[in-house]
Amino acid sequence: MMKDCNAMKRPAVFLDRDGTINEQMGYVNHISRFVLLPGVAQAIRRLNEHDIPAVVVTNQSGLARGYFPASLLDEVHAELVRLLAAEGARLDGIYVCPHHPEAKVEQYRQACRCRKPQTGLLEQAAAELDLDLARSFMVGDRWSDLECGVRAGAAPVLVLTGYGRGELEFIGPHKKIQPALVAANLLDAVEQIIRLNT
Repeated sequence: MMKDCNAMKRPAVFLDRDGTINEQMGYVNHISRFVLLPGVAQAIRRLNEHDIPAVVVTNQSGLARGYFPASLLDEVHAELVRLLAAEGARLDGIYVCPHHPEAKVEQYRQACRCRKPQTGLLEQAAAELDLDLARSFMVGDRWSDLECGVRAGAAPVLVLTGYGRGELEFIGPHKKIQPALVAANLLDAVEQIIRLNT
């Protein structure tokens, strides 16, 4: 008997990085500038407990602009994994877009399909991790995150950390796309998502 492929796929929570998971400081161009926001490890642990994949999807054009090397990005993500593990939390994946159309570093200079609000990172994660985008959520502090989610078929969630408050007040009113949920921070967003899924 054949299995229904869609029955195997799980909904996920896709997470922007800067301003959602860690403090928004512009470019994290040194490991000392990477600071987790309060409650983030708890939020991701809650997703783990409910068997909901937690997947980071992040634009890192600082790499393309030559502001920091790829080795620093690896160091930052290793630190993220370490800090989460220390509080019993884990990510199911970290997907990065290093590109920018006007990149200083030639290998990253391209108009790609992975730079949010394009949907390439979510689609790659969905293919590799067997995720159902139509039942997933995209959480971020920028309207580009919300637009990415909607384009991919996921529900858009705005957090009011990072750029979130300003985006809600000054950018959102002029946008056709609106958040399905607005949350004070990632933990609040996760609790709202869990309530919708139970």
